[in-house]
Amino acid sequence: MTIRVMIADDQAMVREAFSVLLGAQPGIEVIATAVDGLDAVAKAEELRPDVIVMDIRMPGLNGIEATRRITDQADLPTRVLVLTTFDLDEYVYEALRAGAGGFLLKDASGVQLAEAVRVVAAGDALLSPGLTKRLIAEFARLGGSAKPPARVRIDVLTNRETEVLVLVARGLSNAEIAAELVVAEQTVKTHMGGILQKLHLRDRTQAAVLAYETGLVVPGRTGL
Repeated sequence: MTIRVMIADDQAMVREAFSVLLGAQPGIEVIATAVDGLDAVAKAEELRPDVIVMDIRMPGLNGIEATRRITDQADLPTRVLVLTTFDLDEYVYEALRAGAGGFLLKDASGVQLAEAVRVVAAGDALLSPGLTKRLIAEFARLGGSAKPPARVRIDVLTNRETEVLVLVARGLSNAEIAAELVVAEQTVKTHMGGILQKLHLRDRTQAAVLAYETGLVVPGRTGL
């Protein structure tokens, strides 16, 4: 199926460049562009794109608040891929907290951008396991203490689901988790689906962040 994408950036040249790059990729259609956060929210509600490629720094309503407003709408299936200039931009942590499904550097190639869009659209994997581990660990450090109500939510998981969640938070792919637990990859996908459903989460990114926020996974340590 074709992935319907919207580009949100206050720079016209960036919007045009990304539209051309993505439009040249198979299975992706750019259906709209937005000039700022307010425009992105309005068009997301009207057009319901599968993925929004969202710049963080925009005038008026920034990309973080726009992401929050979009992902807070339960009936809106749109996922958000945030753009950043630096790989450890402090705003990325807030974007993840706001519900973004992933992030990408602005200097990415057309192929990398397209792959990131596909990954976020599927909600199937984090963009870069190595960078994700570093990013989310730092996010957790900046994010403060765990919230007790969220910890209760974690307790609804089975032991195996908890193991899978820990490995997701460590940045492992489904194939790597399957090898670690000596199970089939499809079994991992089934457990992942159960985790998202029980915890009322949209994707793996939110699951990984929640694992850190609740203290299930502590930066610098491995395992349970």
